[in-house]
Amino acid sequence: MSKNLERIGLVAGSTVVSRILGLIRDILTTAVFGVSALNSAFVTAFTFPNLFRRLLGEGALTAAVIPTVSDELDSSGKEGAFSLLNKVFSWLLLVTVVLVFLAMLAIWGVKAYPGLEHRWYLGAELTQILFPYVVFICLAAAFAAVLNVLSCFVIPALSAVWLNSSIILFLGGFGLWLGESAHEKMYWLCAGVLVGGFFQCMVPALALYKRGWRVRFDLKPSDRLKEIGRLMLPGLFGAAIFQINILTSRALAFALDEASATLLYLANRLIEMPLGIFAIAISTVVFPLLTKQAGKKDFKGMGVSYRKGLSLILIISIPAALGLIILGEPIVRLLFERGAFSSGNTTQVVPVLTIFALGMPFYAFAVLVTKGFYSLKDTATPARVAGVGFILNLTLSLILMSLYGTVGLAAASNLSIVFQLVLLQSLLSRREPNLEVVSLWGQVVRIAVATLVMSLFIWSGREFVLSQDWSGLISSWVSVGCLIPLGLLIYVAVLWGLKIEGRDVALETMRRFFRSRFKGKK
Repeated sequence: MSKNLERIGLVAGSTVVSRILGLIRDILTTAVFGVSALNSAFVTAFTFPNLFRRLLGEGALTAAVIPTVSDELDSSGKEGAFSLLNKVFSWLLLVTVVLVFLAMLAIWGVKAYPGLEHRWYLGAELTQILFPYVVFICLAAAFAAVLNVLSCFVIPALSAVWLNSSIILFLGGFGLWLGESAHEKMYWLCAGVLVGGFFQCMVPALALYKRGWRVRFDLKPSDRLKEIGRLMLPGLFGAAIFQINILTSRALAFALDEASATLLYLANRLIEMPLGIFAIAISTVVFPLLTKQAGKKDFKGMGVSYRKGLSLILIISIPAALGLIILGEPIVRLLFERGAFSSGNTTQVVPVLTIFALGMPFYAFAVLVTKGFYSLKDTATPARVAGVGFILNLTLSLILMSLYGTVGLAAASNLSIVFQLVLLQSLLSRREPNLEVVSLWGQVVRIAVATLVMSLFIWSGREFVLSQDWSGLISSWVSVGCLIPLGLLIYVAVLWGLKIEGRDVALETMRRFFRSRFKGKK
């Protein structure tokens, strides 16, 4: 477990870099475009290639490739695993290129359709520019999956670094200097996405090349390739439903007014910061371990790994959610309130952020429970549950958006994921009793107590800051810069005092880390 914690730490550390750059990217984008129709059009347009990234890349494909390549590696070594990768690479390249061509034709038809509001034509134009990103990011996901099988987690975790760095360079550099209008600056932003996608693909490809992989175009079928196809199909449907959920929410927000799609995006991005750094990092490391244990029929060990992974997710996501709820306003003000983004926009984002934060622990849990099914090579069950969840989300979205606008869309998304999570965990426990989570209640109580103590401190500190005669900017700096680290220390201290499970493993991990660094210096 201590070795896995080290890997989680490496992935989380790499993801921190990526998320910080992503935050800088969003700060820059909102400063230049605010919550304008142009920014909402970009957010909506970029959702389309990301939809297919999840479908053909990081979602169903990764879930199918990791267990299958893992089996091939065990039976045929690296040569067999790389041969299978070439088949996956070849088919994925062919499918994505055809998909881009068909998408271009479809979008051309939308642009030719008369009578739509101007922001819809903006969205169609930007979608046409951004859609080739699909090719790069889908191939990158396949390369990352194989690297994870080879126990290389850092390079895949750094994937978004290349995208965010490219966007910052192109928009913050070329766009601000060479773009004379907002529209021209947007073209530079889109160029940054495409160049970043190229590097997202090339960096893991070069890492595989160093490990012995050689590119070969190979469309010949094989049993392992067919197995990937069989595993992908139901997972593809499940991933499609999940991503269509996101696409539907953003399209409905885009239809509400010019600002709502951007507001929904920004609130969601702040949730993705802790979610991506920790919850997804934990799931990324635990998934190959669960897959290997399932392959060996070690279901008891699989259950232990599953609960330890879930425990780590809850330890992080529950206090992070409460922290975002209490300090949402100063965080949004400090990060985004500049340039074209006004104090009024901060007031619009905060309620949406609060609703999303309430759902964050459930989203984090859902990531791992889905991996539990995938490790058992069951991609059909999550797909069926996702289908029901989509119908529920769409129904609730249409009802709640008419009553509460963007906040209603966020609430509908939360209610849908809670329903899916409860159903998925119930079905997983029924299929494999070793994957039950009832035994974690003692751990959850400790986390809840520590979170309550931390929240009371942060809330009291926030009230004290607001009572001072400070400007909004200074108040935000003090709230974020002081209350968050102090609250974190209090939270960790209370958990430690409550003898949270796994603290001995954490201590051993830290000892190994510092011992290795000390020896390295010698």
